[in-house]
Amino acid sequence: MNSTIDNNGKHFNRLAMVITLLCGTFCTVLNGTILATAFPTLMKTFDISAATVQWLTTGFMLVNGVMIPISAWLSTRINSKVLYIFAMSTFLVGTIICYFANSFGVLLSGRLIQGVAVGITMPLMQTIMLSVFPKEKRGMAMGLGGLVIGLAPAIGPTLSGWVIDNWTWRDLFSIIIPIVALVLIVSFFTMRPVLKTQASSIDFVSILESTIGFGVLLYGFSAVGDNGWGSPSVYVNIIIGLIFIVIFGFRQLHLDKPFLELRVFKSHEFLLAAILSSVTNMAMMGVEMILPLYLQTVHGLSAFHSGLALLLGALITGIMSPITGAAFDRFGAKKLATTGMFFLTAGTIPFLFLNEHTSITYIVALYTFRMFGISMVNMPVTTSGMNALPFNLISHGTAVNNTTRQVFTSMGTAILISVLTNVTNMTKPAHSLLKSAPIDYKNKMMSATLSGYHAAFAVAVVLCFITFCLSFLLKNKQTTNNADEEVIAK
Repeated sequence: MNSTIDNNGKHFNRLAMVITLLCGTFCTVLNGTILATAFPTLMKTFDISAATVQWLTTGFMLVNGVMIPISAWLSTRINSKVLYIFAMSTFLVGTIICYFANSFGVLLSGRLIQGVAVGITMPLMQTIMLSVFPKEKRGMAMGLGGLVIGLAPAIGPTLSGWVIDNWTWRDLFSIIIPIVALVLIVSFFTMRPVLKTQASSIDFVSILESTIGFGVLLYGFSAVGDNGWGSPSVYVNIIIGLIFIVIFGFRQLHLDKPFLELRVFKSHEFLLAAILSSVTNMAMMGVEMILPLYLQTVHGLSAFHSGLALLLGALITGIMSPITGAAFDRFGAKKLATTGMFFLTAGTIPFLFLNEHTSITYIVALYTFRMFGISMVNMPVTTSGMNALPFNLISHGTAVNNTTRQVFTSMGTAILISVLTNVTNMTKPAHSLLKSAPIDYKNKMMSATLSGYHAAFAVAVVLCFITFCLSFLLKNKQTTNNADEEVIAK
C-alpha cells in the first residue's frame, strides 16, 4: 500500500512523495561535486587562482555542514511540506544566480545559497523516509536514499567533464534549473506534512556556537591540502572549532529543550553506527579524492577520464543501495556490515602496490569492488542506528549522524591529502638533479610520487581495518532496542 495518512489525517500517495524527495535531493547533492573538473575553465574565465576557485566547493561544503544541525530544529518547528518547498526554492534561486553570474563573487554567492538548501534537503529526506515507513521496511527506504546520496556526488565529476568538453560552464547549472523547477512544482501536490511539529523558540546562542564551531572546524580541515598541518590557518581554526563545539555540546546537555539532542549518543547502537558510517565515509571519500589525482599525475589521464574511471563504482553503489536496504530488513546490519567491511578492506590493500604500469582496467575493477563493499555498510548501518532511537528523536539522530559524518569526511580527506603531500615532498629528489641528470630526476620523482600515494592508501587501509573490527560489535537483527530507548529517555 502506497497510501498513508499525514498529520492532518488526510491520505496521500507515499510513493509519489518519495519519488519527489529522491529527485530533488539528487539534484541538490549532485551540486557538491559538479564543478570538480570545471575549475581550470573558471580560473581562466574570472582570472582567479586555484586557491580562490576552490572556495566554490569549500564554501558550499562549509555552509552545508553548518546547516545540518540547524535542520533538526527546523524539521520539528516547520511543516515538512513547507520546509521542503522552501529548501528547493532556495536551491533554485542559488542555481539561477550561478547561471547568470558575471563575476566570481556572484558565482560564490549562488553556491553558498545552494549549500544552505542542501543542508536542509538531505537530512530532511532521510528523516521523512524513516518516518513514513515502518521499522521493518526502513532498510529499503534508506537504501533508496543511499542511492541518491551515494550516486549523485560520484556522478558529478564525470558529468562536469563531459559538459565542459561539449558546452560551457554555465550549462552545468542550466541543465539543473528545469529539473529543480519541475520538482518544485510537483512538490506542491505530492509533499505532505508528515513530521510532527511543535511551537518552540529557537536558541540563538546554540545556533551561534554551532555555526562557529562546525564552520571553523571544517574550514581548518579544508585548508590542510593547501597549507599543511603546521599552518596557523589550519591548527588555530581546528582548535577554535573544537572549543566552540565543546561549549555547544555542554549547553545542549543542560537545556530542557536542546537545539540538537546529543543524548542520542546514549544509545550504544546509534553511537556505534555513527562511528562506523563516519569512518567508512572517511575511507571512501579520501580514496575518491586521491585516486583521480593518481590517475592524472601518474597515468596522465584528463580530469574527465579520471572522473569517468570512478563512474562504474558509483553506478554499483546506486544499484546496490536498494538491494542492501532490502537485505537489511531481512538479515539486520551486522552480517551486511562485516561482509561489506571485509570487501572494502580487501579491495583497498591492492592500492598499496599501484605503480605507473598498473592497468587502468584493474584500478577501475578494484575501485568498483570497494564501492560494492561500501554499499553494504553505509545505509544499513545508518538505519540500524536510527532504529535504536525513539520516534521523536529521529530528526535529531539524522542531524547528529550527518554532522558527524561531514566532520569525519573532511578530516579523512585532509589526513590523506596531507600524508600524500608530505611523503612525496620528503622523498622527492633535489631540484639540482633536474639539470645534471634529468632522466634520473624523472625516475626518482615518479618513485617519490608513488611513495606518497602508497602512504595515503596505507592510511585508508588502516581506517578500513579499524571499521571492520568495529562492525563485529553491532547487534544482531533479533536484538530489540527497548533498553536503548529507556536509557535515552532518562
